[in-house]
Amino acid sequence: MAGRGGGIPYVPGTESDEQQKIRFQVELEFVQCLANPNYLNFLAQRNYFKIPAFINYLKYLQYWKEQKYAKFLKYPQCLHFLELLQYEHFRKELVNAQCAKFLDDQQLLHWQHYQRKRMELLQTQAEINQQKQEKKQS
Repeated sequence: MAGRGGGIPYVPGTESDEQQKIRFQVELEFVQCLANPNYLNFLAQRNYFKIPAFINYLKYLQYWKEQKYAKFLKYPQCLHFLELLQYEHFRKELVNAQCAKFLDDQQLLHWQHYQRKRMELLQTQAEINQQKQEKKQS
């Protein structure tokens, strides 16, 4: 747990460019791991969510919600889980494997719905654009 809140005091301006790059990469990878409900279950079963320093680290990682950082995320749903991890009740529920399974299933259903809904939106937008073109031409 490198970085602020991870047990090692962070003093701005004390890291070299290489250290900043490594910290960025480690934190990026870790935040994206939070998109995996099975990984969250793994952390909960090993009592990471009971360690105050780890909870502080999760709070610190919320900077990833800022646009200048979020643009690097391949799995933006990790931000939703990062937000949920701020709540003790959610962290406690993650110990249950059925909770992780439910979250995983819901995530899959969301992706399936999103794909279908996105296609519908793109088709509707294409029709609107075509109608606008036809009006301009007449």
